[in-house]
Amino acid sequence: MASTAIDSRAGRLGPLTLAALGVVYGDIGTSPLYAIRECFFGPHAVAVTRANVLGVLSLVFWTLAVVVTLKYQVYVLRADNRGEGGILALMALVRGRLRGGRAAFVALGLFGGALLYADGVLTPAISVLGAIEGLAVTAPALERGIVPLSVLILLGLFFFQRRGTAGVGAVFGPVMVVWFATLAVLGVAGIAREPAVLAAFNPVWAVRFFAGNGVAGFLVLGAVFLVATGGEALYADLGHFGPRPIRLGWFGLVGAALLVNYFGQGALLLVDPGAAQSPFYLLAPEGARVPLLVLATMAAIIASQAIISGSFSLTRQAVQLGYLPRVQIVHTSATEIGQIYVPFVNWALMLATVGVVVAFGSSSEVAAAYGVALTTTMLITTLLAYLVARRIWHWSAWLAVAVTALFLVPDLAFFAAAMTKVPAGGWFPLALGAGVLAVMTTWSRGRSLLAQALSTRQLPVGKLIADLDRRNIHRVPGTAVYLTSEAAGTPIALLHNLKLNRVVHERNVFATVIVEDVPYVGDDRRLEVQDLGSGFHRVVARFGFLEDSDVPAVLTRARAQGLELDPMAATYVLNRNVVLPSARSQLARWRQSLFALLARNATTADQFFRLPANRVVSVGMQVEV
Repeated sequence: MASTAIDSRAGRLGPLTLAALGVVYGDIGTSPLYAIRECFFGPHAVAVTRANVLGVLSLVFWTLAVVVTLKYQVYVLRADNRGEGGILALMALVRGRLRGGRAAFVALGLFGGALLYADGVLTPAISVLGAIEGLAVTAPALERGIVPLSVLILLGLFFFQRRGTAGVGAVFGPVMVVWFATLAVLGVAGIAREPAVLAAFNPVWAVRFFAGNGVAGFLVLGAVFLVATGGEALYADLGHFGPRPIRLGWFGLVGAALLVNYFGQGALLLVDPGAAQSPFYLLAPEGARVPLLVLATMAAIIASQAIISGSFSLTRQAVQLGYLPRVQIVHTSATEIGQIYVPFVNWALMLATVGVVVAFGSSSEVAAAYGVALTTTMLITTLLAYLVARRIWHWSAWLAVAVTALFLVPDLAFFAAAMTKVPAGGWFPLALGAGVLAVMTTWSRGRSLLAQALSTRQLPVGKLIADLDRRNIHRVPGTAVYLTSEAAGTPIALLHNLKLNRVVHERNVFATVIVEDVPYVGDDRRLEVQDLGSGFHRVVARFGFLEDSDVPAVLTRARAQGLELDPMAATYVLNRNVVLPSARSQLARWRQSLFALLARNATTADQFFRLPANRVVSVGMQVEV
């Protein structure tokens, strides 16, 4: 299915590239609002001297060249899971290829995924604050309204999510084209005022910067890194657009526009060191600053929209891979499967984002937390990409180590600089990531232990059928579909039903849904039907982690394999497990309580698997985990 999607993109390179500008590059595209300012006006700012300005710009250039261009555009985009990108897709790609250390690398990948939720909180906060802070330049009397106005915009953004992006998505790309064109025009005008700024292309200025500033120069790396903050987002959106539109957008417009604007801001600082308080807005002519503020706000909203949608997609992947409990997933488009809305995630992100804006109060304060989250995620991506190079691409050890080392050097430098900001707010994404990781690992381990506990109660199918024939159990008309997580043995719900009601349907189907470590499963592997005899059948349905597990739809296809079944007329029997703590459990007491809480509040199986609500029967039982 992934290859078909890629083939269908061939004739739509232009429209896809335009759309990618709005979705993929919204995050990195709003970095000019605050990145240069943080180097010269933030908590770890250096003095605005000629040497420092050229040194910072040299670091900016080489960061964009090595981290965004070489690492992500050339290297990481190749590490796709059947066309899909993102850290969970990358983890799913390598976890089956590992022998030793598998649990450690899975945990590493999950922590990277957990930190992307922090990104979903911090990107809207820093982008909207960075845009609205232009009021301090355009209308100083309204400066006190920056935080309330930012909160109001964010509330509107999150409340709008339930309606989907199908209607407004078409304008995202054109707006971002205007945004990047504006960045380029402002940058060129700035460079024209002080062409000497172009000397910063020489890496010698970066070396001199560190030599002249020592520890202070190292700490500025945390602010320099902000120019690369959208690198992970472009990889996560690989499946929506494919590599060609993403690369074309970068090399054709985005990369040049960003670089020119950064150099334009640097040229302004060489001419007017006092402009460090807001070099982005002061780069524009006074009469153009209000329209620029409006355009910047629109760009910030688009960037926020993209990262929120990415959090929804990340949640669906984690649920399908078994790392989060089932949640309600709403499709907001009848034609685009990727257009989804996850209510719980949306409201949780909204509360956290508004809380960050109110608590931190400025984009400078948010920047510390922002850098910690993204440097950690990028470092994890580099490590997982090494496994892809060795296990899947079969690179030699020396080549894989050499390429990884090339990217680890800047990754580790940025990571170390960001870690110094943990006391100043960097603790927030680490705490949030650790909390999400605890939920993910607890749910995954709890499900495994629950399956083990239930497996001891199962009965071989052959023994069940023989026992039914011997005891002459009454068979009632109709078809019962028993959903079971195990593709062997007899569903516990059937045994429980026999024990209580002493009847069984004329026809019984044991249905198991298996989610594989690939985004999509081909039609040739979608369905397996096995005739067990005496009116019993086993159906195994396989889905990818980006697909919806629609059980009635897949049962309809079972007719082609000899199973005559009307999914809308069948009775679906589900096992509702009440999880109880156990003194003998392999889980700590707090994790037992957390798993029980998650299990109680998970979306019910009938909703998640799209079963007809009036055809569902639940059989409850208590299980110690």
